[in-house]
Amino acid sequence: MDLQLLKELNADRRDRRAAVLVTDLGDGSARLVHEGEAIAGELGGAIAGAFRTGRSGSVEAEGRTYFLNAHLPHPRLVVIGAVHISQALAPMARIAGYPVEIIDPRTAFATKDRFPDAPLHAEWPEDVLKRQPLDGYTALAAVTHDPKVDDFALKAALDADCFYVGALGSRKTHAKRVERLLALGARPEQIARIHAPIGLEIGAASPAEIAVAVLGQVIRAFRSRGLEAKEEVA
Repeated sequence: MDLQLLKELNADRRDRRAAVLVTDLGDGSARLVHEGEAIAGELGGAIAGAFRTGRSGSVEAEGRTYFLNAHLPHPRLVVIGAVHISQALAPMARIAGYPVEIIDPRTAFATKDRFPDAPLHAEWPEDVLKRQPLDGYTALAAVTHDPKVDDFALKAALDADCFYVGALGSRKTHAKRVERLLALGARPEQIARIHAPIGLEIGAASPAEIAVAVLGQVIRAFRSRGLEAKEEVA
């Protein structure tokens, strides 16, 4: 690989930016394409698919053969709230390949006894997210039911364009949340991205069932990235 391309790719990995290395197998030329770049035609469609799936491989486009090497940041799940749902969600998500971090300033809940295998921050989200900013390959689930804890994290997730943002609570609770987020400067189109009530509609009742519903919604959101925009254009 060209040394300059390798430097750029290493920088992308360090900064959690998605990139696809596109190599023309006919003449050996290569270039990096970053997520969001507009590439027309069959090649553009193939590159969009590589960003969505993370799969590398050869493709035929416009009469030429290319190898697409996809480099995607590993998706992660940040949970605001060390509650019963989080206790069930953390091991499930880890098995599914979504590392989990728990943030909750309430030290009575955020204990290693309750979360022995997950990174745990008994701090306010404002402080943690300054050190570890959210990004487009992060999912955020806010489950404390406490506006003092949840609201800042939700606004930060919307501003960071997290691929998934979910919040626990009824529609009535969410209506009040919308008012608070608007007051914090969130735009209506941002707020519309929040999944609330959180989780797939499977009739979940127990904390473990709600955790399954949340994880399913996170996985669906990750695997369908970019499809919404494609449907709108169509």
